[in-house]
Amino acid sequence: MADPAECTIKVMCRFRPLNSSEVVRGDRYIPKFQGEEDVIIGGKPYMFDRVFQSNTTQEQVYNACAQKIVKDVLEGYNGTIFAYGQTSSGKTHTMEGNLHDTDAMGIIPRIVQDIFNYIYSMDENLEFHIKVSYFEIYLDKIRDLLDVSKTNLSVHEDKNRVPYVKGCTERFVCSPDEVMDTIDEGKSNRHVAVTNMNEHSSRSHSIFLINVKQENTQTEQKLSGKLYLVDLAGSEKVSKTGAEGSVLDEAKNINKSLSSLGNVISALAEGTAYIPYRDSKMTRILQDSLGGNCRTTIIICCSPSSYNECETKSTLMFGQRAKTIKNTVTVNVELTAEQWKQKYEREKVKNTTLRNTVTWLENELNRWRNGESVPVEEQFDKEKANAEVQALDNIINEKQASTPNVPGVRLTDVEKDKCEAEVAKLYKQLDDKDEEINQQSQLAEKLKQQMLDQDELLASSRRDHENLQAELNRLQAENEASKDEVKEVLQALEELAVNYDQKSQEVEDKTKEFEAISEELSQKSSILSSLDSELQKLKEMSNHQKKRVTEMMSSLLKDLAEIGIAVGSNDIKQHEGSGLIDEEFTVARLYISKMKSEVKTMAKRCKQLEGTQSESNQKMDENEKELAACQLRISQHEAKIKSLTEYLQNVEQKKRQLEENVDSLNEELVKLSAQEKVHAMEKESEIQTANEVKEAVEKQIHSHRDAHQKQISSLRDELDNKEKLITELQDLNQKIMLEQERLRVEHEKLKSTDQEKSRKLHELTVMQDRREQARQDLKGLEETVAKELQTLHNLRKLFVQDLATRVKKSAEMDSDDTGGSAAQKQKISFLENNLEQLTKVHKQLVRDNADLRCELPKLEKRLRATAERVKALESALKEAKENAARDRKRYQQEVDRIKEAVRAKNMARRGHSAQIAKPIRPGQQPVASPTHPNINRSGGGFYQNSQAVSIRGGSSSSIAGGDIKHDKN
Repeated sequence: MADPAECTIKVMCRFRPLNSSEVVRGDRYIPKFQGEEDVIIGGKPYMFDRVFQSNTTQEQVYNACAQKIVKDVLEGYNGTIFAYGQTSSGKTHTMEGNLHDTDAMGIIPRIVQDIFNYIYSMDENLEFHIKVSYFEIYLDKIRDLLDVSKTNLSVHEDKNRVPYVKGCTERFVCSPDEVMDTIDEGKSNRHVAVTNMNEHSSRSHSIFLINVKQENTQTEQKLSGKLYLVDLAGSEKVSKTGAEGSVLDEAKNINKSLSSLGNVISALAEGTAYIPYRDSKMTRILQDSLGGNCRTTIIICCSPSSYNECETKSTLMFGQRAKTIKNTVTVNVELTAEQWKQKYEREKVKNTTLRNTVTWLENELNRWRNGESVPVEEQFDKEKANAEVQALDNIINEKQASTPNVPGVRLTDVEKDKCEAEVAKLYKQLDDKDEEINQQSQLAEKLKQQMLDQDELLASSRRDHENLQAELNRLQAENEASKDEVKEVLQALEELAVNYDQKSQEVEDKTKEFEAISEELSQKSSILSSLDSELQKLKEMSNHQKKRVTEMMSSLLKDLAEIGIAVGSNDIKQHEGSGLIDEEFTVARLYISKMKSEVKTMAKRCKQLEGTQSESNQKMDENEKELAACQLRISQHEAKIKSLTEYLQNVEQKKRQLEENVDSLNEELVKLSAQEKVHAMEKESEIQTANEVKEAVEKQIHSHRDAHQKQISSLRDELDNKEKLITELQDLNQKIMLEQERLRVEHEKLKSTDQEKSRKLHELTVMQDRREQARQDLKGLEETVAKELQTLHNLRKLFVQDLATRVKKSAEMDSDDTGGSAAQKQKISFLENNLEQLTKVHKQLVRDNADLRCELPKLEKRLRATAERVKALESALKEAKENAARDRKRYQQEVDRIKEAVRAKNMARRGHSAQIAKPIRPGQQPVASPTHPNINRSGGGFYQNSQAVSIRGGSSSSIAGGDIKHDKN
């Protein structure tokens, strides 16, 4: 850096006009101006570097405040301009204004234009790199306005203890339009709000940083300058702004940070030892601008209204305190080797002078300490010492110039000529020796310099070799780790293959079970068809039996009616065979009780069969759950196989990259070893020349390269073969998985069909058992009814015969006494009772017959429901097949889509590269930007964020592709 110089902070004061609300309120215009540097508020004068009245234009403010700072920044100084004042005092209007209006634009856009205008008018040997940053301090957190995802950045210090915002976006620019686009982008992300005093009140402190680096391509001198353009948020009184909620919190943070700024200004003005820069992030960032290495200009913006008189006085007092602060500014220059050498020589001379002075003074001090008195003539006098040295130099020069007068014998002319010739010869020899000494000294200096260069080259090559060795060790370690990972992946794949074999074996077993179940199902289907045919036969037999029973009962009823008529018209005597009739009725009652017990047992058996059906349904549900779990496990294994294949691909890519890196490192090692051999041979002064060694080394490098290329090609071919094999195995695995999925779906369908048919078979078996039981019961009932009918027929015959005999006997015994009439009446009553019991038995039989008739339609209805259920299951099976086909198609489409996306991503990753634009030169007309062809850019070039843009000064209009510079900072 250059020698430091002190300068004070410049403070400018600007008053805005009265706004509409102040005019409506009737506020007074309180400032009174005296010249261009004084303003009087409330009878008290305030003096600043410049005071701007309300009618001052934006251009006048810029020319007075900021125009000189542009030149300072391009000369290597740091600069800062910030506006301070209460809310609604015109700070943002002063700093930004209307960005795209030539008359109303503020300081920032005008500075941008001036920077590039200066560059275009400067020397063509200068080359510039310009980058900008834009961030805000909102709620005491630093937020990047060019990347809103960075919301809480931190402040750090560089090696020179200068604060900077770490992680902030730095965008390289090459034209004013690109800078304005950056400002527009950042301004759209800044926080603003509406208050009672301002419709567009800034709720944060914004800082726009321009970093300019320049290099002289001839002298290689480098300068750098930073320009901070700060728009502070205004101080607020809540009673005036009416802030509420989040706006109130913003106001609190704004007032707190402005209070910290005031404390820093007061501490610097009073000259205290401790400066509270760390009280807020804003003062931390502006630490170099307040009391540091920076040319700073503060614009204090004031309101002329009497309503804001208190705030205006406070702002003016702040400006007066800031005016007393002094900054120490230096040029940010990076010296060249020649400049460092000159500086070293000057310092060396200065050091020698100081050493002589110290020696003289030490001698004089020792004499004083020893008790000697040093006279004034012997005391140290710098001017006298310099005069003596000058006199001594003059004396030496005079002695050298004068010719000595040697007294002696007078010589003859011949001797004199001989002596002169001898002297001339000696002088000539002396000159030759001097020239030889000079040449040898120059050669020694060259050799010494070469030795130093060789030592430096050897040291650097050793360092590079060590670095490369460390890198090679690291790469080998990574390679070993990747090999271990590949081994683990292969083991995992082998385990998956074993699991896959097990699953395929299970699928074969399930297929065999399915075939056995299908055979059993066909057998049961045949049994079911035979049962259906038997059921039809039983229906026909039951109908026939019903008809016979109906006919027999009707004939029995007719006979009973005839018996009733005969009994009602005549008195009949008891027959001796009445005991036989009683026995027959008893037998009939026993048969009926037996039928009741059989019906009860049939009901119990039905309940048992229903219980077994519910248990079978539960077992079916458990089997379905187990099948779902198996499906989940299969899907998990498939996902794991897919992830492992992707991981294998990534590992192969890493392995290939590592192999390429190892090859390049081996080549570099060979080159370095060759260079070391060359240097060693040069030192040992061997016969073989460096060119031959280089040729041998180049041959060796070529041979190594060819061997490595062959090895790499063979390895790549092997990798390609393995990738093809992996692809084929993946395709085979996919086919097997699809086949497994198809078999699983078919197995599920067949299993469901088997379960449904088993259930139907069970139902039909139960139904068949019931029908068999009903048929047996019906046979027993028919036999009982036939027996009863035969008995009734026999009784009817006997009864008719008995009646006939009794009628005959009654006719014969009319003359007998009526003493036996009571016994006859008793017999008639007994017969009536028997007739009533027979009537009850007949009614019971009729009811049983009706129940059987009712049961038969129910069974037929169940059979129809079973057939409908079978049809529904077949339709559901068909729909399941269609859904499975659609799902398989959708899955295949999704797999193809993912493959295409991965392929496109890989292609994009390979195809991504930085764009490089041409630099601009002074006097060159603006051209279209490569990224925005429709927008005229004054710089003619554009770089991405990762590249610097080189801008050259001067008047030449030629463009050279070799002038593009990349800034790695």
